[in-house]
Amino acid sequence: MFAIAQFEPLDDGVEVNWQTVLAFIDGVPSAFQDKADYILERNGIENPKPDTWHPQRAWLDAFAEIAENVGGNTLSNIGKSIPENADWPPGITTVAEGIESIDDAYHMNHRGGDIGHYHSEGKSDGEVRVRCTNPYPCEFDQGIIKATASQFADGYTRVEEVGDGCRSEGEAECVYRISW
Repeated sequence: MFAIAQFEPLDDGVEVNWQTVLAFIDGVPSAFQDKADYILERNGIENPKPDTWHPQRAWLDAFAEIAENVGGNTLSNIGKSIPENADWPPGITTVAEGIESIDDAYHMNHRGGDIGHYHSEGKSDGEVRVRCTNPYPCEFDQGIIKATASQFADGYTRVEEVGDGCRSEGEAECVYRISW
């Protein structure tokens, strides 16, 4: 399996829809939303409007700027805002179904080539794992996973990295265990 670099699209021409881009703005504290708008604009995404698509490359460049200048907590918060903003499959009622639906939602909100995956596996009572093979930063993925699991759990949810390697270290994937 080849390594997947964070912040590097797997395919040229991949696009992300406007709702997903809005998560970038919604995921930062209100005092920094103007800065988030500015970062998106500087990277080629100006004023996302309904039914528009934007280059994934520009969005990933904005993520890289946030990672470098603001930090991982903001990336996690942007991830946590994805389930509220992006298109999502209907009919989800359990944590395991929610985690499994992340890949479907991911593909609903991107188009134009290989975008990678969120593979859920190892489902058991109160635990599921997900393998992330995509170009997004780890903290962002953890935020999406945590927010999705929390929507369906009766109480506390935990997301921990359990794989042998990490994309932030040049590995092909990150593996997370979600427990509730």
